[in-house]
Amino acid sequence: MSTEKLIIAGSVLGVSLGLATYLTLLERKLAAWLQDRIGPNRAGPGGILQPIADGVKLLFKEEFIPGKANKFLFILGPSLAMLLACMGGAMLPWGKGLIIGGKEISMAVADVNVGLLYMFAVVSLGAYGIMIGGWASNNKYSLMGAIRAASQIISYELAMGLAIIALVVGTGSLSLSEIAAQQTGWHWNIVYQPLGFLIFLICAFAETNRAPFDLPECETELIGGYHTEYGSMKLGFYLFAEYVNMFISSALMSTLYFGGYNMPFIGRLGLSHNVETIIGTAFLFAKIAGFIFLFMWVRWTLPRFRYDQLMNLGWKMLIPLAIVNLLLTGAIRLWLF
Repeated sequence: MSTEKLIIAGSVLGVSLGLATYLTLLERKLAAWLQDRIGPNRAGPGGILQPIADGVKLLFKEEFIPGKANKFLFILGPSLAMLLACMGGAMLPWGKGLIIGGKEISMAVADVNVGLLYMFAVVSLGAYGIMIGGWASNNKYSLMGAIRAASQIISYELAMGLAIIALVVGTGSLSLSEIAAQQTGWHWNIVYQPLGFLIFLICAFAETNRAPFDLPECETELIGGYHTEYGSMKLGFYLFAEYVNMFISSALMSTLYFGGYNMPFIGRLGLSHNVETIIGTAFLFAKIAGFIFLFMWVRWTLPRFRYDQLMNLGWKMLIPLAIVNLLLTGAIRLWLF
């Protein structure tokens, strides 16, 4: 890998981890605002150092592994969840590209023509971190949480996959960079695939185990679900992976349906290529921030589904709607072209 790619990869990883760290503080502040209370305000000015305090606390807590647990898999579970969460941002185009020394440097860590397939592979493998950790704990509540996670992720991946197939039919590409480049100006895919976006958004909530789809860690029924037996940084990895996944999901939705780094009318301002790239990247992060706010707003607004409601929504509503959306997209594509 070239030096430029290493710098971009390190930057993407650092930004993802840094944002995920402070998303915990943002969510606690937002929850406090929605519930008319103060929220964390002791560690640093306005509570700005609270995520660091939480990280230090988890780091220095006693490591504990249950006596009858499978020790190797018990450690592998959270490690796999964290690793796969961080791998998700490798294919995303964060900007048009910077021109340095007459050479254009891509803003994606890896720009391959099957980037969407890579993203789905990473999302699918992420379920193994939860399943392995829940099974290895040798705890019935953890096992039940792992089973719920597996069935939930499989169910909603089907509808999400069908929504993405409809998008691929419309764009004619599996490359995330090419899909983003096609959405210049106001030609965003949300205009052509509103139903597909709605299906993808609901499935993204389920894939990240965010409320109201947080059945795998339902504390009212399963104590803590798949991470009941975890503490210290192993628990921190699971919690941290959730926020990284939320950030990556928001970036993916922004890229697929809301133009990615494309900003309307920016080409008419007469700016240099590098300035346009920087502004476009900032615009992409503004879109990501909007989706993250939506994730948090929904969590502190809607009640948790019952498990039968969760399965009915996935199998009886989203999958039929996704099939209808795919058929409509194919018919319109054939009629127009």
